[in-house]
Amino acid sequence: MGSSSTGITVVCTGDSVTDCGRREDPEGLGDGYVRLVAAAVGARVINTGVGGDLSSDLALRWAEDVVAHSPDVVSVLIGINDVWRRYDGGGVVTGAASFERNLRGMLEPLSARLVLIEPFVLPVTVEQERWEEEDLGAKRGVVRGLAASLGAVFVPAQEILGAVARGEGAERLAADGVHPTARGHEVLAGAWLEAVPREWLG
Repeated sequence: MGSSSTGITVVCTGDSVTDCGRREDPEGLGDGYVRLVAAAVGARVINTGVGGDLSSDLALRWAEDVVAHSPDVVSVLIGINDVWRRYDGGGVVTGAASFERNLRGMLEPLSARLVLIEPFVLPVTVEQERWEEEDLGAKRGVVRGLAASLGAVFVPAQEILGAVARGEGAERLAADGVHPTARGHEVLAGAWLEAVPREWLG
């Protein structure tokens, strides 16, 4: 958990891309993009990501893991497991409409400023090449649409990471196409810091 010199509290939540071992980290930040963001801002940063979470799982812990911290800014990155479970034998298919209901139910009641990071894949397998057209694209559209309707900052992670991957190779940014490497987290943190107004952070 990062200390604050500004009095602002930022909660970053989501799945394993946010989690990054934060529960084994004495500072509670993990070793991914959240740590890099925390190092770059003066706000208090709290990481409540949980690996493997679907949007429905995040909704179940929302009150305790987000609302209870009385955050000034809430950053959410969720959705890739809602896609992945369709393909990995997990037996869970979350349609775009259900995904939107899950997110809207969490986000609409908040008075905090919102940062919405779109879920992404950097395909390293033939199967992952299908995800965008068959499932992920619709969920990315949900996140973009909610950002517009709720006045949230939208972080176009697929676009930004994808552009870097075209130059450096997808596996350099996410060896399995989903979980960022150190380089992938560096790019993601940079995208977050570029998108979020500094005045939001105190």
